[in-house]
Amino acid sequence: MKAVVSVIGRDRTGIIAAVSGKLAELGVNIEDISQTIMQNNFVMIMLVDTKDDATPFDRLGAELQAATAALGVTVHVQHEDLFNAMHRV
Repeated sequence: MKAVVSVIGRDRTGIIAAVSGKLAELGVNIEDISQTIMQNNFVMIMLVDTKDDATPFDRLGAELQAATAALGVTVHVQHEDLFNAMHRV
């Protein structure tokens, strides 16, 4: 199953490492990634494949939020189909 992971917060060292490290630990593959800094705010969107993930999809967001809590960022995880439906013109 594919999911879209979005991460937003104040830019600081370690955000990408925390998110990608936790995804690797959970067996989730990053298929695509885009990140930028907008007025000192870090913004990252990832397309991930959770098919080999031992962690249930509904817990993935909580696991990522816990892994990044000390960094002060917000993490959202959505099914790819839901994300695409919400952003269809």
